[in-house]
Order: sequence, then structure tokens, then C-alpha cells
Amino acid sequence: MLDADLAKIYQVETHRLNEAVKRNIGRFPPEFMFRLTAEEHESLRSQIAISKSGRGGRRYLPFAFTEHGVIMLSSVLNSEIATQINIAVVKAFIEMRHYALSQNAANVQIAELRKLLMLYIEKNDKRVNDIIIVLNNLIGQPPKTKPIGFNAGNS
Repeated sequence: MLDADLAKIYQVETHRLNEAVKRNIGRFPPEFMFRLTAEEHESLRSQIAISKSGRGGRRYLPFAFTEHGVIMLSSVLNSEIATQINIAVVKAFIEMRHYALSQNAANVQIAELRKLLMLYIEKNDKRVNDIIIVLNNLIGQPPKTKPIGFNAGNS
């Protein structure tokens, strides 16, 4: 999540959230938080139609927080809303993890892969057809060979 989005959730200004993070930077290793590149930021701006013009604006590229960074923010911001959000975030991530690890999620992914494969086959994609031909040849009857052993000459 981006710093501006988290600031709205935690009901603080973005620069205040970033100040709190910078004062406690030791709590935010790279796997918890990182700064977007200019290219990433521009891509996001075009995807969500953020205006480039207007008053104010950002002086620095935004920070992006991973799930662990979001949780760490609650200890840095130290407010009632931060505590409530921390509990809600932990519960949400637990649910997401349960879902990701469930058999149902794997079945859905397998079904989606099947659909993709069928679409390729229906479109007569030559690469898929070539793979199917090779697999069929590998699975097919092995070629008859000359018997080996004691009774080899009796055929």
C-alpha cells in the first residue's frame, strides 16, 4: 500500500506518516517498505488518473509498504485508530493466508489454467498442437523390437 493511502486510513497527513517512519526507520527494513521508482510512480499515476497539475503535490516519490510494514506502522503511529487498524489488518492477513493455503484456492487456480489451455487449443495455436503431438507420440505404443534372449531365434 502507498503512504498516501495509509495516511488516509490512519487519519494522518501523508507527510506526518512519513516523518514518523523516518524517525523509526530501523523498524522498516527493505522487506517492509521501499520507495517507488519514478517509472513505477508514473505507471500508477496513469492507471488511477492522478492529475499532474494542481497546487501542492509530492516532492518525493511515495513509499510502498508490505503487509509487515503496514502492521509496523501501528506501533510507530501510536493512536487508538492505529491499534484498531492493526488488529483489523492482522485478522485480514490471517484470513488471506488461510484462503491462499486452502485446497479450494489451488483448485480454482488449476481450473483457470485448464481454461487457458483450452483457449489455446481452441485457437489452434501451433505450439500447443506441436506439444500435444509430441506427448501423444511419447504416450503411444512403443515400437516393436526384435526379442532379446534365449528364444530370440525362434520367432
